[in-house]
Amino acid sequence: MSVTVKWGRDRLAFALPPKDTPLSAIRQSLREYTQLHSFKLVHKGAVLKDDQAPISHYHIAAGSVLMLLPTADDVPVMPSSQESALLTTISTELATVRSSLVPELNQLLAAGISSQAPAKDYLRLGELLLQSLLRLDGLAPETGQARQQRKEAVKEIQALLDALDETIAARKAAGLQ
Repeated sequence: MSVTVKWGRDRLAFALPPKDTPLSAIRQSLREYTQLHSFKLVHKGAVLKDDQAPISHYHIAAGSVLMLLPTADDVPVMPSSQESALLTTISTELATVRSSLVPELNQLLAAGISSQAPAKDYLRLGELLLQSLLRLDGLAPETGQARQQRKEAVKEIQALLDALDETIAARKAAGLQ
């Protein structure tokens, strides 16, 4: 369940927090994403002013649409086309890893160190994960959402590689590799 926030031409989807969450929590998430310091939030034509009021006070529920309006003293910093391209590249790389490598990796890890899979299967997966990390490392987002998304993607792929390396080390210790 999510809430949509309209910001200029963008449509942002945020997870709906519990009903007793103060409006300030949504406002803070939007501040972090947009890098705006001051803005107005509008829901069903009303400006949301009391940050301490729970979101239920404003009847914000799943599917609600909020409008984010920067104030005159704050210029919006919408993602540039270069950042959008980086976001697409990062998402594509992570989706490729998840769809093509993770299922095979999960099979090998589930089988444990006693798997009958040849050592080359483990090494091939390790090499492919490492190549993915290197491709992400070649991207250089300076600021914004692309930098954060790249960081999270690297962390996820590195965790997969670490799990594989632990299994390989255990297999070597058991004399299976």
